[in-house]
Amino acid sequence: MNLSLRRADWSALDAYQRINVLARPPRLHDTVQVAKVRAIITAVRTRGDAALRELGLRLDRCELATFEVGAEEFAAAQRSIDAAVREAMRRAIARVEAFHAAQQPQSFALDTEPGVRCEQVLRPIGRVGLYAPAGSAPLPSTVWMLGVPARVAGCPEIVLATPPRADGSADPSILVAARLCGIERVFKLGGAQAIAALAYGTESVPRCAKLFGPGNAWVTNAKLEVAADPDGAAIDMPAGPSEVLVIADDAAEPAFVAADLLAQAEHGADSQVLLVSPSERLLDAVAHALALQLASLPRAAIARAALAHARLIRVADLDAAVDIAERYAPEHLIVNTRDPRALLPRLSNAGSIFLGGWSPETLGDYCAGPNHVLPTLGFARAFSGVGVESFLRRVDVQEATSAGLRAIGPDAACLARAEALEAHARAVDLRLAALEGAAVRIAAGADA
Repeated sequence: MNLSLRRADWSALDAYQRINVLARPPRLHDTVQVAKVRAIITAVRTRGDAALRELGLRLDRCELATFEVGAEEFAAAQRSIDAAVREAMRRAIARVEAFHAAQQPQSFALDTEPGVRCEQVLRPIGRVGLYAPAGSAPLPSTVWMLGVPARVAGCPEIVLATPPRADGSADPSILVAARLCGIERVFKLGGAQAIAALAYGTESVPRCAKLFGPGNAWVTNAKLEVAADPDGAAIDMPAGPSEVLVIADDAAEPAFVAADLLAQAEHGADSQVLLVSPSERLLDAVAHALALQLASLPRAAIARAALAHARLIRVADLDAAVDIAERYAPEHLIVNTRDPRALLPRLSNAGSIFLGGWSPETLGDYCAGPNHVLPTLGFARAFSGVGVESFLRRVDVQEATSAGLRAIGPDAACLARAEALEAHARAVDLRLAALEGAAVRIAAGADA
């Protein structure tokens, strides 16, 4: 099968050409779609369940009497899912829970000065809303990647939304995953209307403080809209098409590398796949393997569309490959070299890193332990993937005794006046004077 792949020799490129080779396809700002998303949000916010029913009939082509999944539908889902799949889910959830339990941050307290006690206390977000896509490829794995850290963090209420199928039912695998994660409330809502309902609440759907989960452009735009509204909801992170960058040398198995690239490409036509290698022989072999494997792939059309903007980049050495990875900041980074761990100390700009030929990114998608909800579009330079801390709020506590105020109060008053904030300074001065037993009266506008 003929497969044309974009090739580049990094050493032969000038600065502008390097920028172009690593540029992600431009994301068109679809003003028409954004306007429609805003209209959907406004409808849900102002008319609640009535708007959800109208939108469900028009967009999902199903009419629902109630949105929340009932006990009978949960039971039917349990019966419909193969036992082997359920057990694989249980094992995956156990590993994900073990990993996330280990990343639980800690509260602490210390005296920064005698008599000045400062504390950090951790509080879970009260109610969180999770979104699990269920289009051409339902993603039950997203349920445990979000539900497990929310549970470990101690969130008292976890609500899940997932699009209904044409018959008005929720995808059974989504429901089974939800129950395995202890999620009791699931709503059959998809797209921008689901995000609006979770952010603002309706008669049936509870309002959530923070929203999590991937989705299509409608979901992404809706999340950005509600996050920008002070009365809306916070969101997990900026989202974009899924992506992988593979660093491989001549010790890598070409078939493995090709399989890893295709695993990412089949997510969607806008998925990003890059291979960086100092070996021309490996690049040729991977290109050949891609064509062979693509021929029998069920989602070949989607993968082929993604490969149309893939890059195979030849570099002088692995040092240059590391530089490219750090510059690109991929969602997933696979290091398939003779000594992958030797490169790890120099790698930081990635959502998740996979070391060695026996570590396909697929393990991270489902069952290794770390989260698969990760930053894309280069946001890995500053953002981390979803973790327990994503579901927590850090609250700082400060308590001073009279001795503590005497010790640090003068510094506070001095610095407040340096910033021309006289009322700040007086809030300290009054207390210090009271401690000295002096009756201090400061008229409004008088000098201290």
